[in-house]
Amino acid sequence: MTMTSNTATTDTERYERGRRALAEIDGEAGEAVIASLADIAPDFARYILEFPFGDIYSRPGLDLRSREVATIAALTAMGTAAPQLKVHIRAGLNVGLSREEVVEIIMQMAVYAGFPAALNGLSVARAAFADADEQEMA
Repeated sequence: MTMTSNTATTDTERYERGRRALAEIDGEAGEAVIASLADIAPDFARYILEFPFGDIYSRPGLDLRSREVATIAALTAMGTAAPQLKVHIRAGLNVGLSREEVVEIIMQMAVYAGFPAALNGLSVARAAFADADEQEMA
């Protein structure tokens, strides 16, 4: 497939915008996710940078804090995305959410996704908070 220089520039811009957003939002945890895909699915890593971070997280209309509230709620409600929830809880802390707010977001999901999803989310939050504490001590 041949790409025009205009398309390549657009893809490069999306990728770079996504890299900047990932660094701002997720920091080292996000970079670890991207790095973990290098040997098995490097194209998927690029898609993550271009679409969610380069296109969606970079849109105007919501600040990063609000986007992380929505993401933590959605991942908690899914109940099947513990590793991603952990990364986004850390991202929420990075963009200004307090631990108490994270816990409240997860508890709110008990109403819509059920107690098991909220319990699982709280377990993930505990682990994310412990990781944050370890990183602060290092």
